[in-house]
Amino acid sequence: MSALIQHTEPAPTRLPPDWSGIGGCALPVAADAATVLLDSHALVLAGTGPLDAEVDFTEHLCAPGTALWIRPGQAVRFGEPPGDTATIVFRSGLFGPEELPDLAPDDPSGPGARPLSVPHPESLRTAFGNLTADADGPPGPVAAALLRHQLAAVLLRLRLAEPAVDPAGHVEGRTFERFQRRLEEGYPHTRRVEDYAAELGCSVRTLTRASLALTGRTAKQVVDDRVALQARRLLAATPLSVAEVGRILGFGEPTNFGRFFHRETGLSPGQFRGRYATGPDGIPGQRRPTD
Repeated sequence: MSALIQHTEPAPTRLPPDWSGIGGCALPVAADAATVLLDSHALVLAGTGPLDAEVDFTEHLCAPGTALWIRPGQAVRFGEPPGDTATIVFRSGLFGPEELPDLAPDDPSGPGARPLSVPHPESLRTAFGNLTADADGPPGPVAAALLRHQLAAVLLRLRLAEPAVDPAGHVEGRTFERFQRRLEEGYPHTRRVEDYAAELGCSVRTLTRASLALTGRTAKQVVDDRVALQARRLLAATPLSVAEVGRILGFGEPTNFGRFFHRETGLSPGQFRGRYATGPDGIPGQRRPTD
């Protein structure tokens, strides 16, 4: 992917129409545009050629016929697509809890977070095309219901294509899922594992055991990873000052935020932003602690 460019205004993203919350397009963000934070879900299906996609500072080369599910709030940019890439965009909250079997669309750890090889991709492409055509038709409650059913079928097809999860860590998996969901709400307010354990009615040791089993990271490291990821998103894709980013993430003093960010990434916030704007090597990933 080409070197990232400096920007002062966020690049426009494709939003689903208000009447249905579901739509179709080629890409949710223009190819070779600066990194942006996505406002809605985007299911991207690579066409006859590979697609270069960078999601949360990890580059994915999506082979033809693979799908990628990008969640709201993720930092994303694309290389030039081969010309027949298809995308479905949809807003959060379209499906209630347990409405789709074994699938919560708004769960950030759901299927398709990495390029997903789908059996019979031509069938999925047809489904994308039908949904896009119906989304461009006359609006109304019947059309909205049809789009919702079509989207549910696509999501369930992706769920079936996801590799099976080893049931050996089922208890730890459920604990970690609850931890992740609470963390998504709480990370701007607290980085204390004790607070999350108290809210979930378990011990710090239980959260740490579940985190290690699922990620190889302690619960504290999982919390810090999430805060550092959001810091990188805001520094890379918004014009917010370093101090403003720190305040959003619960740091009262910029120096405290700077120390935290350097510990997690190996760069100061200013260095990260500068390297992001001009560096030929792209955006550095999060540094793995030695402890």
